[in-house]
Amino acid sequence: MTVVSSKEFATRPARYYNLAQNEQVLIKRGKSRYHLAYMPIPVEKYPEQPILEPDENLRRAITAEELLDRIHKDIHDKFRNR
Repeated sequence: MTVVSSKEFATRPARYYNLAQNEQVLIKRGKSRYHLAYMPIPVEKYPEQPILEPDENLRRAITAEELLDRIHKDIHDKFRNR
């Protein structure tokens, strides 16, 4: 078992993720301790790119440009009426 501080874990996380494949890694933060466990997950269970079907929320969505146009108009209207 390897015990590391949260600061050391933050500076080199890949090292401890790799180490967790072979042994237990305990991350210590103050008086708290967190166990880092390695659990392989089958790729079939979680595909790389989840496929989402278009739904009502997507149909109602607006682009970032449309949002900015609306915000600018609202702000302009608020300050013009003062």
